[in-house]
Amino acid sequence: MKVEQLDLFAGIDTEKPERARSPAGQAPLNGMYYERKTDRFVSFVHGRRHYEIAARRCGLPKDWQDKTRRERAI
Repeated sequence: MKVEQLDLFAGIDTEKPERARSPAGQAPLNGMYYERKTDRFVSFVHGRRHYEIAARRCGLPKDWQDKTRRERAI
């Protein structure tokens, strides 16, 4: 009986993929931001919009909301 060993990881690229950069050369957005145009808190993951929370219905602490509006507005 012949035994053949399979390489289960042969088709997987082990190097980290390059993250897409914006045209300005900046890293993609990650985390929560305040979007002035829509008056919403928006979550981004690797540069893609994940979910949104309307600022009026946001249940997060008021001091966090104010700080995010000042420091992370887009």
